[in-house]
Amino acid sequence: MTQRPSGERHEIFRDYLDAVGLHALAGAEAAGLQASEWYAMSQISLAGSLTPGELSARTGLTTGATTRLIDRLERAGRVRRVADPGDRRRVVVEPAPDAPDVDIDAIVGPARRRVGEVLERYTPEQREVLFDYFRRAAPAFREATEEIRAALRDRKRR
Repeated sequence: MTQRPSGERHEIFRDYLDAVGLHALAGAEAAGLQASEWYAMSQISLAGSLTPGELSARTGLTTGATTRLIDRLERAGRVRRVADPGDRRRVVVEPAPDAPDVDIDAIVGPARRRVGEVLERYTPEQREVLFDYFRRAAPAFREATEEIRAALRDRKRR
């Protein structure tokens, strides 16, 4: 059996991750979306447009589940499928220009403000260390996510 990490640092980090996850769930609820839809909309908005395959890769959903997710978002008027300008045989998904208005600032603004207040307590040098951590931790989390997904794929093949 694998030993679980313990100790104050682990608990602090776990509490931080729990708070971030809870905030994401509250944001989805405030936007009238499921968590996977909120995440997908975030990815589409950040990229400007994504192919269904790219969205599937970013979300970790199967292609079938991604199609159903896009269908739901399209029915809700939040995204639209358009021909890929670079390859008209492909489709890209982009935010719908007439999407229902969601006050993103009202959703993420409180956290942005509160986290900004926390960051202001640090010196510029300390903030650089924190942002260096974020730069390095993001790919580490993505790699860990891929490890989990690879293990799941292996399990399904057995």
